[in-house]
Amino acid sequence: MRYMLHCRIGGGRSRGFMLYAFHELAYHSATPFRIGAQMARSFWTSPFNPASDTAIGRTAYASAEVFESLTRRYGKPAWGLETIDIDGHVVRTTEQVVWSSPWCRLVRFKRDAGDLKKAGKALEAPAVLIVAPLSGHYATLLRGTVEGFLQDHDVYVADWENARQVPVLEGRFDFYDYIDHVRAMLTAIGPRAHVVGVCQPGPPVLAACAVMAAENDPNRPASMTFMGSPIDARLSPTVTNQLAEAKPFAWFRSNMIHTVPWPYPGFGRRVYPGFVQLYSFMSMNEDKHVDAHRRYFEDLVTGDGDGVEKHEQFYDEYLSVLDLTEEFYLQTIDIVFQQHLLARGLLEHRGKRVDLSAITDIGLATVEGEKDDISGVGQTQAAHGLTPNIPDDRRLLYVQPGVGHYGVFNGRRFRDEIYPRVRDFIAQNESLSAVPERPAAAA
Repeated sequence: MRYMLHCRIGGGRSRGFMLYAFHELAYHSATPFRIGAQMARSFWTSPFNPASDTAIGRTAYASAEVFESLTRRYGKPAWGLETIDIDGHVVRTTEQVVWSSPWCRLVRFKRDAGDLKKAGKALEAPAVLIVAPLSGHYATLLRGTVEGFLQDHDVYVADWENARQVPVLEGRFDFYDYIDHVRAMLTAIGPRAHVVGVCQPGPPVLAACAVMAAENDPNRPASMTFMGSPIDARLSPTVTNQLAEAKPFAWFRSNMIHTVPWPYPGFGRRVYPGFVQLYSFMSMNEDKHVDAHRRYFEDLVTGDGDGVEKHEQFYDEYLSVLDLTEEFYLQTIDIVFQQHLLARGLLEHRGKRVDLSAITDIGLATVEGEKDDISGVGQTQAAHGLTPNIPDDRRLLYVQPGVGHYGVFNGRRFRDEIYPRVRDFIAQNESLSAVPERPAAAA
């Protein structure tokens, strides 16, 4: 499979540099063919071409469209949340960057006060920090999650940067820096916000909450929600977990780490490239992706606009990937998937042990999908056993029937069945926490 091919090619600093450079060369070498495909697409859809509506014309157009879509570069998608629907009313939102570092932007989606009044919604709402996964895709993958929480909350999102865009002079970014970033973002929002970790962020977000609780930090969250997160990856292991455990740590360092080539700002930085992770994900469900593109071709030929639009919406997001720093990726493999340090009570942060028993007044919700093949059932809810001093009235443990990993935080069942439970859980913990006035920057 392509994933294993890339693993065999990689290894060593020089070969790591060559792989990334070869990937770039392949992309740029295909430029003339992409231009040719775009010209063919225009030719076969031109109203002045009498053959455009024939079987030959539609097939030629579909072939050019599929080729161009498979070889183009997908940049970071736009959030596209300038307006949202709340109870049948259009509510405008404004993106505001309220805190940033070279590695992340804290983006607030400020809802228009006038529109909220028309929708019958209170102007004051619980502040929610959604920590997007740093695992290959951009934070915009959570567009549906953000839109859901915007119905009833003041929403902030951790929008992570592509490591290849960060100059080497900005230094490192590792697992412990991630914990510090979560704490810094909660501090920027202000006292007793609510934090939601989707997938990968589970362990570092839980650790950040424990560190803040141990220090009685006034900006510790009122509640934390984990959705499909590998809190304890030893439970219900999936193919992803088994791969992480089957290979020695040195294998990941030798085979999965490559060097960013010129002319990217991060030239020379060692990273786990997004394209390698994308190939690994796609190889796990190769037949599914082949079938999806076959249907896409057929829909283009037959003119099925709904099928084409659905395919393009999914893959425009799915094929947009970012790089992870070497140190963050390797430490995540080591800490979360091989040594399970947080789950075993052995994780240390900045010289101090992370004590999960210190969490006493932060609510805990865990949400899992019955058919999750990334974080198996039990891995997320393990957080309840690790935090013995949280009162029972501040807990929620929920397993959603019939959904896989993506369905835990996106789609119809998220909107109709998962989100209402999390919304009520947040409201319950909001009422149990005295929430001081937040800083003016977040108001």
